[in-house]
Amino acid sequence: MSTTRTPLRTEIPESDKWDLSPLFPTDAEWEAEFAKLQSSFAGVAKFRSHLAESPAALAECLEFEKSIDQLVDQLNQYAALSTAGDSADATALSREAKLDGLLVKVGEAFSFISPEIQQIPDDRFAEFLADSALADWTTPLQKLRRNKPHTLTAGEERLLALGSSAMRGHSETFSQLTNVDMKFGVLKDTEGNERELTQSSFSSFLQQRDPAVRKAAFHQFYREFSDHQFSLAAGLANSIRADVFYARARNHASAREAALFSDDVPVAIYDNLISTVRANLAPLFEYFELRRRVLKLEEIHHYDTYVTMVESVKTNVPWDEAVGKVVAALEPLGSEYTAAMAHGLRDGRWCDRYENKGKRSGAFSYGTYSSPPYIMMNYKADVFSDVYTLAHEAGHSMHTWHSSRAQLYQNHGYPIFLAEVASTFNEMLLTEHLLKTTSDPAMKAFILNRQIDDLRGTLYRQTMFAEFERETHAAEERGDAVTLEGFKKIYRSLLTDYFGPKFSIDEELDLECLRIPHFYSAFYVYKYATGISAAAALARQVLETGDASRYLGFLKSGGSKFPVETLREAGVDMASPEPVQATLDLFARRVKELSALIG
Repeated sequence: MSTTRTPLRTEIPESDKWDLSPLFPTDAEWEAEFAKLQSSFAGVAKFRSHLAESPAALAECLEFEKSIDQLVDQLNQYAALSTAGDSADATALSREAKLDGLLVKVGEAFSFISPEIQQIPDDRFAEFLADSALADWTTPLQKLRRNKPHTLTAGEERLLALGSSAMRGHSETFSQLTNVDMKFGVLKDTEGNERELTQSSFSSFLQQRDPAVRKAAFHQFYREFSDHQFSLAAGLANSIRADVFYARARNHASAREAALFSDDVPVAIYDNLISTVRANLAPLFEYFELRRRVLKLEEIHHYDTYVTMVESVKTNVPWDEAVGKVVAALEPLGSEYTAAMAHGLRDGRWCDRYENKGKRSGAFSYGTYSSPPYIMMNYKADVFSDVYTLAHEAGHSMHTWHSSRAQLYQNHGYPIFLAEVASTFNEMLLTEHLLKTTSDPAMKAFILNRQIDDLRGTLYRQTMFAEFERETHAAEERGDAVTLEGFKKIYRSLLTDYFGPKFSIDEELDLECLRIPHFYSAFYVYKYATGISAAAALARQVLETGDASRYLGFLKSGGSKFPVETLREAGVDMASPEPVQATLDLFARRVKELSALIG
């Protein structure tokens, strides 16, 4: 018997960690640029009360703001990535806290810009937009002007900027509590080896073949959440209250409408997603029953929904092999795409690959206009879904890579609504590639099982999360108490609806709503569901036509248009239920294919 210990950050080889030197070669250089920001941002004051004087005056202010934004991007990225790598690193935490404090002052100093622009009379604003001095700023100014009904006076904007850090502190508390303070103990795996149970290794335990191991991991993991449930619920409640506060302060009808406004996404798209998914729950219940039958379980629990149903296939995919699979799958996008991605993942050290003590759980991509599009992972060779996670995050990174090269700084930043298209598109192509390159029926079944679980987790599960966010925010807006018991009641009702009458729902699963990080950035998760639906349509387009030009054009568009319009130009109309329905039909078809192979 052996014990596997999570390594310290210092024990991870440098080649397996991201290289942050393109941002700042040393901490000292970060400090020097931080000092530069401290001494320069106040220069914006000279523009106060002068923005309406001329297009040239407004352009000069916007260019100054851009220079500060780009400096903030680099400082923030370096600080955030350092903390993500080790949340217990006191120096990194201090650096991030120091920057957060300064950014409150920066936000306060710049808070007059939007109100002044909004106060320019409509006819004069139209003249400004027609002037060549503002030619590079037409799109962001038009987007900004949409916010006129929701922009407050300069004094009120200053107060909101001053309070932003304090109002959003619950997210940092959640991160520190769940990533650093909470301890889940050790557990024996199927081979009898003792392994540390962590936020990251939890998924690995749930994919163990022995149902007793899965059950033990589930209950041990949630025991720690149960011990902290009141604190976690208080943090989530404060997050919801902050969302409602900001929505009301800015004269939005609801927190949900406030969140969707910036992307110009109609509330109907959100509601149609939920109603369309709810109308197609029968194939999901059919899949749960197939899973129960194939795994020879008397009853199926949540901890039984992640282990592969294809026992004869054992996977162990080292990092380099995973990169090779992803690169090969994306060859339909052309050599420029695959060469850039392969270099970044293999030699460019874009990715921080493996788990270490104190590292943030999960995975993400974080790129800026002038930096490499970094990826954080907690890659495990025995978790085949991590290959998909790599493809997913690489999709985000290559989206950043393309948009940064094709757009001006002020137009390159794409919204999350589009980001989740690029990431899940990569997963779609990976599945098609793997299905085409295997003749082994067991492996084919394994891949089908993987795609079904991906669709279940991204379309069904994220829609359930989206409904939870809708209901909890609506409760706060009605004046109902948002408490631990209220959260559990809403979540239990959703679990019952989305898992069906034959599913055994453990009491502890009610606490899952307290451990989802995205709930602290509300009205985000629905974009996973709409994203995978749009991605499925675009993947069909590329594979059936052999032409990737419209898709690559989508990547290059960045944030130059609103997302629904961008997707429509790429060939997908998200205002219609068709993309969501087609993806649900794909799920149902895959379930039947899998059942024919192993059912």
